[in-house]
Amino acid sequence: SSIEGREKAIVDNINADQDAIHKLQYLNLDEPLSLPLDKHKYIDNQEDDTSIRKYLVVGVQWVSLVTENLLSHPFIVLRRQCQVFNASKRYHLHPFSLLPSIVHLHRRQGVTTLWKGVGSCLLVRGMTLAIDDVISKFTSWPKDVNSRTTLKRFGQHIILKCISIGLVVPFHAASLVETVQSDIASEKPGLFDVFREGSLRLFYWSSPQKGRMLPAWALIGPSVSFGITKYLFNLVIRGISSRIMRRRITLSPEKSGGKLVDSTLEHQNAEIYASLIAMLTTEVIFFPIETILHRLQLQGTRTIIDNLDNGYAVVPILTNYQGFVDCYQTTMVTEGVGGLYKGFGAMILQFVAHVAVIKLAKWIVNQITEVISNRPPPRIVQYYNLDGIAGNSGSTTISPSVSSTELEVNSVGQSSVD
Repeated sequence: SSIEGREKAIVDNINADQDAIHKLQYLNLDEPLSLPLDKHKYIDNQEDDTSIRKYLVVGVQWVSLVTENLLSHPFIVLRRQCQVFNASKRYHLHPFSLLPSIVHLHRRQGVTTLWKGVGSCLLVRGMTLAIDDVISKFTSWPKDVNSRTTLKRFGQHIILKCISIGLVVPFHAASLVETVQSDIASEKPGLFDVFREGSLRLFYWSSPQKGRMLPAWALIGPSVSFGITKYLFNLVIRGISSRIMRRRITLSPEKSGGKLVDSTLEHQNAEIYASLIAMLTTEVIFFPIETILHRLQLQGTRTIIDNLDNGYAVVPILTNYQGFVDCYQTTMVTEGVGGLYKGFGAMILQFVAHVAVIKLAKWIVNQITEVISNRPPPRIVQYYNLDGIAGNSGSTTISPSVSSTELEVNSVGQSSVD
């Protein structure tokens, strides 16, 4: 009976020690307590977590691409209608003045009124990519450039871009007409009408088929100069932004409380934001020149647009510019400097929506990553420095209290067996 009592006491001591360890693991985080690794299986899931996040970051890049080319179209419609309306009384330099006109347009013409011309815009962008690809295959000139591109190859790339922009100008002008014309005062164009209208403007090189319409040669020169300068400026800003962000990532690998992050994923995020910064900066700086080119391209097309001064009426576009310089001088005299920035509020709305979509996509990606990888809450990760522990493959101990207590349990167990 004495031996049985001794064994029972040993077993009770072991159970008491295990209960104490279990309670210690879930006390207040303000005290230096322990957290078992096998509870979240955090370290073992690091490789799976990284591979999952790579796919999700690619998803964010696709969201940004779709937002830039598709979801931004309603704001582009508003912006172009403001740019070409030379007789407007309201310049819409900030987004708040546009909101009443948007509401009136939706009540009068429906939600689809701001999506007009989306098909032709996508076709023109696809046509630009196709022309780049064809020229590159026939001439071996590079379609893309990077920091390792030689000066000769870079020059060939610039020539390729100039040819591509020049060939697309008439089709871009036809797409502009479909984008700004009023739905209630014009016939809805067919899907491929942009190719027919663009071809007519290209073939009538010096004598357009309509009275005040400028010939193709008068449009291609300024458009190519504008397009290639805007493209080069975008490359420079994107390169500078990307280098600054990459340098910050390289110099501060433990930026968040010593947390070790995957540099590849951070570099991909940096590229997304660098492209967004470059696009925003480029659009703001070249906005006045774009306004002049849009007015020249629309002249003589007999287009009727929505009057965004109120959102109810429609107005015809009647201009008689002789060229780029004449359009600039006339705009400055009759409308002032603000006339070059008509519709700037629509561009502000466009980029606010773009940033909001990217932020939402990144938040969803983080939530999905935490759910799939079974990641502990951020407070636990930061407090116990689990990211630093995961990077140290030779260590599996989080807290000295865990190891010492476990040793005591093992010693008690061994004595009971003996």
